[in-house]
Amino acid sequence: MRVHITSFGHLHGPRPQDADITLDLRPFRDPHFDPALRELTARDRRVIKTVLTTPGIRELIAATVAQARAYAAAPAARERTLHIAVGCSGGRHRAGVTAHVLGRRLRRRGHTVTVVDRDLHRPVVDRPAPR
Repeated sequence: MRVHITSFGHLHGPRPQDADITLDLRPFRDPHFDPALRELTARDRRVIKTVLTTPGIRELIAATVAQARAYAAAPAARERTLHIAVGCSGGRHRAGVTAHVLGRRLRRRGHTVTVVDRDLHRPVVDRPAPR
């Protein structure tokens, strides 16, 4: 099955409307509020480690892989591309890390995967820390 994964930031525009599965990572711990991580992106090791040690993220990735495998079992799966959208607030940390880990896991299971980071390159969005 072909899988297309888009990471994005809700603060930079609407979620991809054509997604079959959308993950909203805004409830999870946000590296943005750590001053040492704020300007980094999902490509930086410290951000990757922080996101992957966030409680619930690994379970969400595993559940999404299982969901994609269920889609792959459908008779029409060979004829279409499954689109998974992964969003966080700014699109620089949680969404990017999760999208790329998800992509690697699906590739290991034999799927053809493309990952696009829609907002990873955008500037950090200033916002107040949660209370």
